[in-house]
Amino acid sequence: MFRSATFKLTMWYLALVMAISLIFSAVLYHVTTGELDRGLSSESSRISRQFPVFRDDPLLRPGQDYNNGAHRILLRLIGFNIIVFVAAGAASYWLARRTLLPIEEAHEQQKRFTADVSHELRTPLTALKMESEVALMNTKNSKQALRTTLASNLEEVTKLEDLINSLLRLTRLEAGDLEQQFEPLNSRTVAGEAAEQVAKQAAGRDITIAQDVKPAELIGDRASLTQLLVILLDNAIKYSPNGSTVRLTGRANDQTVSFEIADRGTGIEREALEHIFDRFYRGRQNGSRNKTAAEGYGLGLSIAKMIADLHRGAITVSSQAGQGTTATVTLPLALGHKAD
Repeated sequence: MFRSATFKLTMWYLALVMAISLIFSAVLYHVTTGELDRGLSSESSRISRQFPVFRDDPLLRPGQDYNNGAHRILLRLIGFNIIVFVAAGAASYWLARRTLLPIEEAHEQQKRFTADVSHELRTPLTALKMESEVALMNTKNSKQALRTTLASNLEEVTKLEDLINSLLRLTRLEAGDLEQQFEPLNSRTVAGEAAEQVAKQAAGRDITIAQDVKPAELIGDRASLTQLLVILLDNAIKYSPNGSTVRLTGRANDQTVSFEIADRGTGIEREALEHIFDRFYRGRQNGSRNKTAAEGYGLGLSIAKMIADLHRGAITVSSQAGQGTTATVTLPLALGHKAD
């Protein structure tokens, strides 16, 4: 599809350039031959007036000289247009590829995204269908067995709901209207709300969230920034050993405020680090992480990065397998605010 589009766009570019070149050549030919005709006629008349002896000399042939000169001009213009055609063809193809390449990449990314979504939706739907069919086929199922099946189905429905909510969140973020909801925020307040949202999850595994966030004012969307920190805290808790500590710190300098979420969990292998912000990527982390990673859909860090980008900030992750992971979010301070 894009090969054909590239060819068509190249032809349009080339046709436009050649049309301009041919029009320019026609005008140039008309002007130069007109000047040549006037020049030859004027010079022939001048010679005839000043030197009557040459009046009937066969050397004075303005008509033939004009034809020869016009022919040479035409040949040079044809050669010029051949060069323009070759150069414009190469330039048109390069420009067409450069124009269509981002569209092609976006199209391929959309195809992969659609395929990934279809795959992720198929997994819980298949589980729902299989468990329901098994329950219906066995007419002697006990009440407890049916309750177990319903509970399992409800769990799959919850996973589907989480996936759909994540996809809707990505769509809203990609719409680019988040900035309309920006307001002054206190970094300590945002961090506290995020820690509160994951407190139950942390308590369930006896994990302590140690907060040390210095207050600083920034501009942003409260719900989105809180969600960003929740995503990072959720990952830190999910991959930390029971009874460990996840540290949430915040510091401000003259221009930015930085949040750090550090854990002492399984860590991330080096080859996986460059892909962790890819949608639906769930890499192997120190071997044991695969099983836990299956609980998610690989969208959390993609959403976190998009939130940071929309706030003109950045998010980085450093990690060593078996020693833990540190995620750092850097956001601009509110104008006029000075760090304590």
